[in-house]
Amino acid sequence: MSGGYVRRFLFEGLDIRGAIVHLDEAWQQMQAGRDYQPTVAQLLGETAAVTALIAGQLKQPGRLTLQLRGNGPVQLLVMDCNEQLQMRGMARSNPVVLPAPVPQLLGADQGGQLMMSLDLPTARQPYQSYVPMVGDSIAAIFEHYLEQSEQQPSRLFATAGRQAAVCLFLQKLPEADQRDPDGWSRITQLAGTVKPAELLGLDAEDLLARLFHEDMAEHGIRVYDPQPVAYHCPEDWDKVRDMIRGIGRHDAETILAEHGEILIRDDICNREYRFTAADVAALFAASEGKALH
Repeated sequence: MSGGYVRRFLFEGLDIRGAIVHLDEAWQQMQAGRDYQPTVAQLLGETAAVTALIAGQLKQPGRLTLQLRGNGPVQLLVMDCNEQLQMRGMARSNPVVLPAPVPQLLGADQGGQLMMSLDLPTARQPYQSYVPMVGDSIAAIFEHYLEQSEQQPSRLFATAGRQAAVCLFLQKLPEADQRDPDGWSRITQLAGTVKPAELLGLDAEDLLARLFHEDMAEHGIRVYDPQPVAYHCPEDWDKVRDMIRGIGRHDAETILAEHGEILIRDDICNREYRFTAADVAALFAASEGKALH
């Protein structure tokens, strides 16, 4: 089993492009040990699929972070993905989240926002944009965002279950109306017939054939090679040691005196780093030894 893929396609005779994202193992690993309720898992899975779609368009090394943050029962959905489509993510919610309309779940009407951050090695600081959450589903929220940011009509369909998270994306390109005045309307209507079970159960080529068989035959479609997606949350002890050095020996020893250990939690990777008094003493002895030399 792979982690998943992003598969782009182009209706060459219609000037309409699109992509299918299918996450399987990457999505399963993201849920491992989390005990997300089904409603929360679905929102996070759909966000994961859309994040892979957007990150797949990065033309240079960089890191894309998407956050849906509000005051609803689901306070935070966060996804982090680089240009190699190595991704990680998490949700934060109330202990019990009952099914409800998505805007209500996310607190969209209580100041909820979608934040996008793009961190490029060539830039001094990340590029950030904040937009209101507009739409009654994760797909609609990101469809609105993509239309605003790319200035092209777009459609997005997304769903997620325990085993897979999937999205189908379509975008109208500038020459579409000259190629076929009815093309965009027809393709989006056909896409609108897709069922969640088809999104989850069919591979990219079968899904395209199921939805667009006649247009594929008449106008031609180019389906590009898949871009692989992977879950990526490696341990980073060096970073955590640097954090402890950064607070200084005195403050580190104060925490040890109060708690008996230093515990640093990495929420997005669902991992804990523990340091005993002996670990901390060795850490500062090693760094002070280097300073002497």
